[in-house]
Amino acid sequence: MPDNSATGSEHDPSATDSAPDTAQTESGPGRHPGDTSTAHAEAAPAEAAPAEAADTEAAGKKTAGKKTAATKAAGTKTAGEKAAETKAAETKTAGEKTAETNTAGKQTADTNTADTNTAGEKTADADGVKPSKLRRAATAYAHRISFAGLVFGTVFLWLSTTPSLLPRGPLFQGVVSGGAAAVGYCLGVFIAWLIRYMLSRPQRWSSPKRNYWIALGVVSVIGTVVMLYWYSRWQTEIRNLMGVENLSWTAYPIIVVFAVLVCALLMVMGQAWASLVTWLVRQLNKIAPPRVAAVAGLLVVALLTVFILNGVVAKYSMKALNSSFATANDEVRPNTAPPTSGLRSGGPGSLVTWESLGREGRVIVSGGPDVTMLSDFNKQPAMEPIRSFVGLGSGDNLRANAQLAADELVRAGGLKRKVIAVGSTTGSGWLNKVTIDSLEYMYNGDVATVAMQYSYLPSWISFIVDKERARQAGAALFEAVDAKVRELPEADRPKLVVFGESLGSFGAEAAFGTVPTVTARTDGALLSGPTFSNTLWNDATAGRDQGSPQWLPIYNNGRQVRFIAEKKDLARPDAPWDFSRMVYLQHASDPIAWWSPELILREPDWLKEARGRDVIAATHWIPFVTFLQVSADMAVSVDVPDGHGHNYQSAIPYAWSRILQPPGWTDEKTEQLEPRLHRDG
Repeated sequence: MPDNSATGSEHDPSATDSAPDTAQTESGPGRHPGDTSTAHAEAAPAEAAPAEAADTEAAGKKTAGKKTAATKAAGTKTAGEKAAETKAAETKTAGEKTAETNTAGKQTADTNTADTNTAGEKTADADGVKPSKLRRAATAYAHRISFAGLVFGTVFLWLSTTPSLLPRGPLFQGVVSGGAAAVGYCLGVFIAWLIRYMLSRPQRWSSPKRNYWIALGVVSVIGTVVMLYWYSRWQTEIRNLMGVENLSWTAYPIIVVFAVLVCALLMVMGQAWASLVTWLVRQLNKIAPPRVAAVAGLLVVALLTVFILNGVVAKYSMKALNSSFATANDEVRPNTAPPTSGLRSGGPGSLVTWESLGREGRVIVSGGPDVTMLSDFNKQPAMEPIRSFVGLGSGDNLRANAQLAADELVRAGGLKRKVIAVGSTTGSGWLNKVTIDSLEYMYNGDVATVAMQYSYLPSWISFIVDKERARQAGAALFEAVDAKVRELPEADRPKLVVFGESLGSFGAEAAFGTVPTVTARTDGALLSGPTFSNTLWNDATAGRDQGSPQWLPIYNNGRQVRFIAEKKDLARPDAPWDFSRMVYLQHASDPIAWWSPELILREPDWLKEARGRDVIAATHWIPFVTFLQVSADMAVSVDVPDGHGHNYQSAIPYAWSRILQPPGWTDEKTEQLEPRLHRDG
């Protein structure tokens, strides 16, 4: 990013449009017509010429014609040289004092910056008292601000208030607005530099007159008030659509404060980075051509930044995160206790201990409907469901853990159940309890669920740093369980299904190369809230039937896989559905599904096409801004009611009923089941 500090170098790519053009203070054709010191210097030859001519005539007594003219010319030349010396002395004196004149020719007492004298502004009071250090520092910093950067930053600030996928509270709106303003500022600085570079203009343009700054300030304030008004209307529309409480008046001051703080912090960091580039370029200028030095300096600082972030910051941050979340993993949540049944991991005869299961593993094996609850709902005797789980530290590696989980499943008698459900967890080992409980109710307990943990980190962190582990864990677990099932005679094999949510859906896909492979090797799959990195999901979405939208595509006329946002979509399209079925459950407002780095510069299809059911029409793609907005939406993706964002509950039992078609199960029973199901058990 080009620096917006003053460098005065023709080849300095870091100069910005806000710096003054110091060439205007030099003598020659470019000087200011009101420069009184120059006018005085030019008047000197007129005064000196008669005296010099008289001396010449008295000494020589030569002809008065052209010799006198020649003498006068010589005298004029001599006077010109003297005037030049006088001007040089004056310039030197003024330079030592670092105070030059503007159009009025008055000297200032400020010895701090050349920008001030070019702009024609005095930095001392009428008594000639020097301003305070704080004032001088503020003045110097103000002269580094780019007018073009502020214009773009203001526009991006306004655009950041436009709606995206989910309701945004004041904190995240302030962060988005501050970030957008900083991005806009940098973009404005870069564009100004690029234009100067393309025009081969060595100096920066002079700072606009004071009236322009005042006008920008007035427009910025009025425009921001107007955009906050529209922000409130858009947020009200989204919140009413999703059933979320509206914002109070106190939200708006919070937005402004956080926006200013975030923008200021990012700008200071950016200017510090640019100053480092400028300093390095100046050092390299001593040993290399200017343009080579500029490119080399920028690359060196960029590589150094990446090295520090990846090699130092990331290393110690990951160490701290692992330590912190490893401690959280040892916590025991309320209402969880070691199982007394051998059908649960950590119970009597289990291959793993209760302590090794981790926080989420302990929740899984100690929760779910018991025999009494199942019998009461289905009006017939039930079986106790099997839940096998292996924590992160149980084996030497992921493959060993997967094999241990399969062995634990066999030990508990899982191969004798009607359904084996292989669950792919999120980073910390979390599973959506609705997905497990629904199956257990539908089959009256005749189900065995198996899963394993592969990280201590939450899903959003694991997605960034542990995504490959999620893939390896998902593939290893399915292969280990599938191998056990295939040891049985084909007629005695239970139904084998896979499921996962969020990063878990990413891991669940890992054992399969294509959608047909999933349906060929399993009896069904339910993947909720897929991420933008899900390979099979992306392939199916990209190959969707013509006319179907990206947010709810139809693939291969729905023969093997169907995409749903709610239960009614299971009948879409009205066409035959193969026996082995796969369902992707996704919401148009789920930022986990629609976030992508491509949002920075590329408009996605889901914003080109008709909006999804819970995305308002005022949502549009804006370069850079939409990326920031959807990134912020990810942080609150589960803080919205069921059926929106990344909150999946009510549609899950309907999806399972269509995938597996349990004998005797009806939609009426699913409706009765809904109140008994809860996302976190």
